Formats: sequence, C-alpha cells, structure tokens
Amino acid sequence: MDKTKRKVVDFLKKHKMDFEDIDIEVNVNAFLGDMERGLKGQESTLRMIPTYIETGGEIPVGESVVAIDAGGTNFRVARVKFDEQRRAIIEGLKSEVMPGVKQEVGKDEFFETMASYIRDMVEDDKSIGFCFSYPTEIFPNKDGRAILLCKEVKAKAVEGEIVGENLNLALRGMGVKAAKRIVILNDTVATLLAGKGSSNRDFGGYIGFILGTGTNCCYVEKNSNITKTSGLDPARSQIINCESGGFGLCERGSIDIAFDESTVNPSVHQFEKMISGAYLGPISLRAIRKGCEEGLFCGRLCRHVEGMAELQTKELDDFMNYPYGDNPLANVSAAGEKADVVAMYVLVDRIVERAAKLTAINLSSMAIKSGAGTDPSLPICIVAEGTTFHHLKGLKARVEYYLMEYLEKKRGIYTDIVSVENAAIIGAAIAGLTN
Repeated sequence: MDKTKRKVVDFLKKHKMDFEDIDIEVNVNAFLGDMERGLKGQESTLRMIPTYIETGGEIPVGESVVAIDAGGTNFRVARVKFDEQRRAIIEGLKSEVMPGVKQEVGKDEFFETMASYIRDMVEDDKSIGFCFSYPTEIFPNKDGRAILLCKEVKAKAVEGEIVGENLNLALRGMGVKAAKRIVILNDTVATLLAGKGSSNRDFGGYIGFILGTGTNCCYVEKNSNITKTSGLDPARSQIINCESGGFGLCERGSIDIAFDESTVNPSVHQFEKMISGAYLGPISLRAIRKGCEEGLFCGRLCRHVEGMAELQTKELDDFMNYPYGDNPLANVSAAGEKADVVAMYVLVDRIVERAAKLTAINLSSMAIKSGAGTDPSLPICIVAEGTTFHHLKGLKARVEYYLMEYLEKKRGIYTDIVSVENAAIIGAAIAGLTN
C-alpha cells in the first residue's frame, strides 16, 4: 500500500496538484493583499462588493416582515417574525418556480410573476427582505441592479434593471397601496445574518460562507477601509461580499489549468473551480484520465475510464464512502487490480484534502481581515452552508483541522463553525427588519 500511495503522491506532485505543496501562509497573504486592493478599487481578482448591510441593528420582537429567497430555480417566500429569544417564527413558507426557468421571459412578466407569489402576504408589512442570489450591484438605499441572470433562469431583459423598484411597481399594479421598503442581499450575506440573529451565544465577529455548487464568503468590514466608495460613515461598518470564488492568485496545477481551459468560462472563478461542488468531480475525472495516460492505473481500468462521460461530486462522495460498493467510480476501479482501488482512493481523497486546505485559506483570510476572534471566549462565528461543505466525506473535518493548526495555533484567532436551517429566509428577514 505504501508503494501505491507513493506512486499517487509523486503523480500529484509532478502536476502541482498535491495539498502538501500548498503553503497556507503564502496563500493567505496573497488573499489579504487582493482583498485590500479590492477595497481600494485597485486591480484585484476579488470584487469586494459593499452591501450597505449592517449587523448592529436590534431585531424588533414580534414585528413581521416578508422574506424572499430567490437563489436558483426556486422562489421561496414566507412571513417571518422573531420572539424575545430571537427565535425565528416562519409562517406560510411556500416554494414556487422562478420566472424564466421554463422559458425566456420579459421584464414585466418576470416581476409580475414574483409579485403574484407574494401579493397575499405583503399588504400589512412595511418591508421585504429579498435574498436575490444573482450577480447584483447593490446601492446605498439597499436596492440593487441585476447584472446577470444565471442558474438556469432565462430573463435577459431583466439584466440592468432595478430589482426592488420594479417589484414595487408590479405590486402596485396588483393593487398593493403602499410601496414597500425592499432590502436586496445575496445568499452569503443572508447566511451571515442568519447566524448572527439566530444564536444566543456571544461571538466576536461573523463570516458568511457557502460551499455548495459554487462558493463565496462575506465578512464585516470598517467603512474607513472601504476607500473605493465615497460618502460612507467612517465610524460604521458593513458586510462586504468578497465573491471569493473569483480569487485568481492561488498557484494552480497543470491539471487545474487544462480543466479551466476546457470550461465555458476559462480564467473566470479560478478558485471556485478548485474547491466547489460543480467542479470537484470533473477535475477528479480529469486527474484520473491523466493518471491513465501516465501509467498510474492498469489498462483494464483505463478502458473503463474512457467510457465515463462525466463524474459528479456526489459520485465522488459515494466512492469515498463505498470504494467497493455500487457506484460509478467503484465499478470502474473494480475493473482493475486491487492496487488500483487503493490508488484511485488515494488520488481523489488527496484532491478533496486539497480543497479543504484551500477552503481553510479562504476562511483564514476573512477571519484575519475582520480583526476579530483574538479572544477565545468570543470566537468568530463562521456560518457555513452548502452540501459540498457539510456532506462531502472528510472535507469539513479537514477544514476544521487546518483552521486549528494555522488560524488558532499560529495566528491566535479562534473560530466556531455553525449551520442555520432556512438561513436564506431568516437572513433576508433580519435584513428587512434591521436595515
């Protein structure tokens, strides 16, 4: 087994794909430098988007708000209020299909459809918290201009339009008398707010983190450090949406580069392509195919690999849990020799560990930049969501290990990872009530 493992490690190191060769300190410093440049408006691979969402507001007890979660192909809406223990009371939660999923829709149909979903909830509420998880330029009044409609939603006419303003117009057209205050935010920001508003614990700071199909991070920054934006009160702070999946200064291996060039958006979201659920399966398959070219596996196995059209991250997880079970990668491995199963497992396991180490670099950078967490009794609360983070075998535990070894032991910064059910709805509600 040691010989087989060594062979795999040598292969990964040759292609600069092994986690052992990633220097956490070097990459954290690169991340921090890029964050600083993004806040100053200088050239950066991190967008560092001001959200104008603050976290210090007290959540009013018993006051209801309409909360919307539009983050993919589903449109979820509920009325939410909070009790004296800051527990969210979610009423009338329903899920509809996002307009534009089934066919291309125009601007009026897009907003009128959404308005029809919430019409029966909004009459008695002053505000709407709208988790709109598509690329959006946020304004100081908390409304936002849609930049791009993606995630299978076909509504080109909506791009460039003001989201809250148009939703209010559609509601008025349906007889709603008073315009609503609509607060626009994305799912990462909503996740952070959900963690802050749903816990009775005291924390020194908060990070919102998503690692599912894609990845992103947000944290709380002092306005005085956001020099690219004029007119901010330097005594206040706000959440910064980093768009961390776009980080482009991490050293990539030859397999990363070849894979990136094969995607529909080469050179875009380079960091995301190294760690997220949409890409870990495909990049593992590319590494397996490269291993076949270089004699890492026997010929019988490689002939079966040739017949694999794709490898999903869920199937990667299935293999790591059941390497001798009935799943695509296990079946391919079974066509080879005993050593091939071991080699296959070591290969994909180390690719997952690399993703964990890179994730820890991302989170460490956010934690350091926030300036919080140096008091062990008041750690930074990392509110983490996403199936890849929570369910891919070994990933979360390894992230926690690297955070302990680097962030806590070397930097003296303490963190605690939590998860919140219905985070997008709860975070949207908090945004609507406190901003």
